[in-house]
Amino acid sequence: MAGKRTTRRQTPHDPATGLLPLDESTAEYELSVGDSVPDDSLANDSSASHTSCDALGKAAGETPARSDRVAEAIPKKGYRVSRRTGSLRRPPPPAIAGGETAAASVSETLTQGFGNNPFDPYHADTVQRAGYSGRPTEMIGGETSRELRDQVQSLCPPVPGVYGMFDRSGELIYVGKSNSLRNRLSSYFGQSARGEKAGRIIEHTRAIQWETQPSDFAAQLREQSLIRRWIPRFNVQGVPERQRPVYLCLGRKRAETFYIASSPPAKTECVAVEGPFFGAGRMSRVVDALNKTFRLRDCSQQTVFQFSEQLSLFDVQPRPGCLRLEIGTCLGPCAAACSREEYATRVSEAESFLDGFNEEPLIATQEIMDNASANRQYELAARARDTLKSLNYAQRKLGHLADGRQKYSFVYAATGYDGRSIWYLIRRGEIVDVAAAPADAAQYREIKPLMKKWASRLAAGNSRVTSDYPYTVSVVAAWFRKHRKELKQSFAPETAGRKYRHLSRVPVA
Repeated sequence: MAGKRTTRRQTPHDPATGLLPLDESTAEYELSVGDSVPDDSLANDSSASHTSCDALGKAAGETPARSDRVAEAIPKKGYRVSRRTGSLRRPPPPAIAGGETAAASVSETLTQGFGNNPFDPYHADTVQRAGYSGRPTEMIGGETSRELRDQVQSLCPPVPGVYGMFDRSGELIYVGKSNSLRNRLSSYFGQSARGEKAGRIIEHTRAIQWETQPSDFAAQLREQSLIRRWIPRFNVQGVPERQRPVYLCLGRKRAETFYIASSPPAKTECVAVEGPFFGAGRMSRVVDALNKTFRLRDCSQQTVFQFSEQLSLFDVQPRPGCLRLEIGTCLGPCAAACSREEYATRVSEAESFLDGFNEEPLIATQEIMDNASANRQYELAARARDTLKSLNYAQRKLGHLADGRQKYSFVYAATGYDGRSIWYLIRRGEIVDVAAAPADAAQYREIKPLMKKWASRLAAGNSRVTSDYPYTVSVVAAWFRKHRKELKQSFAPETAGRKYRHLSRVPVA
């Protein structure tokens, strides 16, 4: 039997922020199993009570049939329902004080929208000052693509942002970004999308969540961060192995080595990290060639390393774990065959390759290929040829990254669609800090001490400092290569006092 039809009255988004305002008629409340939890504790506590989807359906005036569909379609964690619209909404995320927490659980992310965003300084400001529910985040659910399409067209704002697709079990299966969320999400339901990847994604989708961003640049940063953190299956499935991103890392104490990782490791684990590169297979050949050329170990982290200057209780000479010491392609830190200083010298030379100043691996591989060819060792020559091709690719990519690191060290003011700016501190191509742009003299006085700190960080020159977000180099380099006019929005921290009015589009009083 058909249930009672519910008329949904749409609440317009604030044109300045894209947010749904909270007033007495649209005040949101939490329906939890057991005792209620205050909003503040819910926003800052990842262990907030789970929400009953059946209760949500009844509170919104939905029929049991629709409530069951929503319960199947949407993860059952920490949602709210608006009295006026009946739309499901997430609690506001907590204020971001630092970088992303790599160990955060999936359940925490589902409770707090897409999770922490270290590149959005307006998170706490929006919650505390404007009275809104944090960064604008909405989730819709439906059993059919028509239900999802109708809700997208009625609720989704045409502003920049990121979006995620969830399957029936609540798993995040795809993340994307757009300069206009409504247009991009609507395109998934068009005739042209059927049979393509978009059609396969929608076929598995039972809920869609979007999160608005102040600019297209901010949306690109957020998209890459989410994909890197959660690896949704439709962002990687169907992508050939040669196109999958990996990072070239130099690290792992006590004896550093080259290795590849699917995401940048913590800065405490690495001497240097560069990327992304594409193709795990060819980057594995690069790693093998680099370790052999610079005579770095490639054994397990479980290996016990002992350098020659270390004292031993017993007069027993440790044995190497492989043949590389004997054939001269490793210094042998596992067999006390080198000192710590000798090994550190080779690590420093290896680091110079990442900076684009050392061609020793290419020269050595070219010699191996020529000698093997002259001696009619054609299989060895073919392997050396493939390795040389991979090394040439890595060197070209490192050259592009080095170029970006040399060019981009400044403050970039990215103006959002709502007229507010975010200031990004870019050092050697990496985003190392963000701040909300001042809108008046009082706000500038508050941010002035931060500008002094930023100036001192840029004054460090081109010395290598591993940041929390090395993967942002590729976004920054591609952004300014495509949008060269945006370089006019950059400035030195020392000139912030003269620049902030113009760059923030604040009229002079």
